[in-house]
Amino acid sequence: MAKINALNFTETLAGDRDVCTMDLPEPIRRRLGDFSRNVFVDPTHSRLSPEDHVTFLNQITNLVNSFCHAAADKRITEVHITFSADREVVSSLPLQMSLYFNLWFFPLWWISEVVMLQLKYPALPDYYKFILITILILMSLIEAIRLYLGYAGNLQEKVPELAGFWLLSLLLQFPLTLFQLFNEAILIQPLERGVHIILALLILAEALSGFVALRAMVRQTESRFHLRQFNGIQELG
Repeated sequence: MAKINALNFTETLAGDRDVCTMDLPEPIRRRLGDFSRNVFVDPTHSRLSPEDHVTFLNQITNLVNSFCHAAADKRITEVHITFSADREVVSSLPLQMSLYFNLWFFPLWWISEVVMLQLKYPALPDYYKFILITILILMSLIEAIRLYLGYAGNLQEKVPELAGFWLLSLLLQFPLTLFQLFNEAILIQPLERGVHIILALLILAEALSGFVALRAMVRQTESRFHLRQFNGIQELG
């Protein structure tokens, strides 16, 4: 039973897709959904015994009945409660602001990197020439993918996309930026140091705000998932 609930919840995390936008491949969505569920969902909360399920449903039934009776004059029904829970906005404003500034700063960073690399290229050892060109290509590709996932995950409240954005920021882009910021062997120029400091601060802000937004989205999805289960059991009853 717990395994079925976990599978259904993972499908809920990977769901709610917009047909007008380009989605991640389904296997990647499921893996990112599993990652989000394992990190942000308390496993003891999803693995209740049958007795705990009965107690939980009885408590919720009594609470909803008492609330509907008390609010009868205001015409508040369970349908309105469910609708409000489904329409709660959990997108992060700090994350969106960081993404917006990052989007405009990225072309400046790229131009600065290309110009500085061209100026110091003759003085670099051969292996650092290869490393820096490879890092520049990788960071350009990662940044484009990362910003797209951040925008799609935050604005459209898609958990897999936001999880992918968070992992790319923390595990790839941030370490590569720190490598270029602190490795003096690559002949760091003042302009390079400045743009790398700004980029590192933006990525760090996005990682922190993305963590908070991702946790809020997963918890809201978990609550909506349990609420839909409860409504389905009520309809069967």
